[in-house]
Amino acid sequence: MQAFDKTLRSALCGLAQKTRTALFAFGFGMTAGLASGISPLSATPAGAEVSVLDATMDAVLVVRSNDAEDRFLGSAFLWGDAAVVAVTNAHVVGDAEEVRLIDRHGNEELAEVIARDEIRDVAVISVAPGRKGLVPAQQAAALGEEVYALGAPLGIEFTLTEGLISATARQVQVEVPIKMLQHDAAVNPGSSGGPLVDAQGRLLGMNSQIADGSRMFVGIAYAIAGTDLDRIVTGLIEETLQPYPRLGMTARPVDRKAAEALDVPVAGLLVDGTIEGGLAAAAGLKGGDIILAVDGTALTQPGDLAFLIEAALESGTAQLTVQRDGAQIALPLPLSLPEAEAPGLTMKTRDLSLAGSAPVTIKSYRLGALGVVLGEGGTVKDVTQNSPALFAGLAKGDTILAVNGTALDGAALAALELSEPALILVQDGTGETRHIYLDPWGSHDGARPLGGANVLDPSVVVF
Repeated sequence: MQAFDKTLRSALCGLAQKTRTALFAFGFGMTAGLASGISPLSATPAGAEVSVLDATMDAVLVVRSNDAEDRFLGSAFLWGDAAVVAVTNAHVVGDAEEVRLIDRHGNEELAEVIARDEIRDVAVISVAPGRKGLVPAQQAAALGEEVYALGAPLGIEFTLTEGLISATARQVQVEVPIKMLQHDAAVNPGSSGGPLVDAQGRLLGMNSQIADGSRMFVGIAYAIAGTDLDRIVTGLIEETLQPYPRLGMTARPVDRKAAEALDVPVAGLLVDGTIEGGLAAAAGLKGGDIILAVDGTALTQPGDLAFLIEAALESGTAQLTVQRDGAQIALPLPLSLPEAEAPGLTMKTRDLSLAGSAPVTIKSYRLGALGVVLGEGGTVKDVTQNSPALFAGLAKGDTILAVNGTALDGAALAALELSEPALILVQDGTGETRHIYLDPWGSHDGARPLGGANVLDPSVVVF
């Protein structure tokens, strides 16, 4: 993690302590109120509730890239009573060292990304002091509780939507040791990094993912719960959070079909393969092994592995109980490597045949290689999923009229070689025209489905 000066470190550590003190004080007051038979929520007039949520929006920020592309990245929010940092998702900022933050009043600042945890998907951004942020609620969100999602869905800035908590502990990604809040307040791409709050503006979580491979909201959204968020943010600020390791293996749950084929009980994780130089390979794991337990605790669910590995981080080694060739053996799994970190655990078979191939920079592309399926007269018959053309905004049914200001017919488009980013004029089925910027060498930070990697909740999309 990037180092920052002692003054800022002192301020951040002080913030973490003040936040914990504030939470304790709030919890004491709430307990006293409930004991006296007074419900804080029911005692709040409807107008006051709206006013609180309106004031809460002051802590919400829009995140944009600090480069010539000026890309909209997502949402963020100020953290703590006396905010000196903002919090968002790691997938929002990507590998950026600096971003631009804009509040609802149009105030803008250049801010430094000071810490990030890519596995747990949290990033911390240093901000100018003097503003009030959001504090995690002491009480965990309850099933059926009314909640509000704030952020910039689809880039529509400073939007609030309402919903209910539909599940309180959902492990969305089997390889990540976090159980999320599931709710039905509408969120969409761009909502990532925005806060989920209750009617009194208390922070319940940070919106991070939606379900379904369509990329759009279908009634299920996921937020990192405030308790986990507080632990992760505080650990990143104080540099005490143990980084979660990438194990360097592919595996799948031993379901009924696999168990019947292998003549074993329905339990554990079946290892598909390991990646050379990774932690799993260092432990001696190999394809066909079944991981049954970690440090003596059996895997009752596939996602248990992530939590058991996290619990063993401090010791630096996890003891695996593995079934191999009909016998159980013990394998010590190192949780760190002296060299570069190994690739991560997924629940999806990977093609390892290209491992070690040298990267090659392609100097020019035809439209077909960028995901465009052309029809007659420059009409787009289809756009390949997860392609540069899709992320640029090209859609099925569009007609390409011009490239960099030059009109091109179907034959010219089919033969076109792009050796640099291009500004493309397109016309949709209604006759409306628009420009899209197609950069084959850009970062393409659009949403990508995890697909079969998620055995607990298929096709979750990080947006």
